[in-house]
Amino acid sequence: MSDNKSFKIRCPWSEDNEIYIRYHDEEWGTPVREDRKQFEFLVLESAQAGLNWLTILKKRENYRLAYDNFDPQKVACYSDNKISELMSNSGIIRNHRKITASINNAARFLEIQKDFGSFCNYIWGFVDNKPVVNHWKNVSEIPARTKLSDLISSDMKKRGFTFLGSIIIYSHLQAVGIVNDHLINCFRFDELTKMTG
Repeated sequence: MSDNKSFKIRCPWSEDNEIYIRYHDEEWGTPVREDRKQFEFLVLESAQAGLNWLTILKKRENYRLAYDNFDPQKVACYSDNKISELMSNSGIIRNHRKITASINNAARFLEIQKDFGSFCNYIWGFVDNKPVVNHWKNVSEIPARTKLSDLISSDMKKRGFTFLGSIIIYSHLQAVGIVNDHLINCFRFDELTKMTG
């Protein structure tokens, strides 16, 4: 009997790899209302800059271990010794600027939690707590950035975040379901619009 996965229409980018398929089917575009998961995606998205997202997904468990399960309070306190340890960890992306940015961003993340009650309150506030649902027919229609990602990136930069430009932020918005960019013929488009509608 053939695998049920073959009967589902998916976004084309997810079809060639089991890790991508699982990520597409279970996570991408699903609204995230939990701060630690938001922080996890911020770390991973900034690590991905200039690289393939599949590379990051393959290293995700290594990141989880290296980054104390993405606890922003712990990450914000990382010392120079911890930075050296991360730089020698072949299981993650060993880029000094990305690593130091993640530590800085953890501290800024905590400041937002203090100011807004949670990071989710802050970032979901840009869309009045309701996902932006796009209606793309082809992958070529999906933008790399939008006015929304420009606005959020600009605001986060003013708050001291680094390595989170508009393109990275748009990827983040897609990942955490603030923007639903599944193609309209993808089975997840209907699932998510019913869930959030």
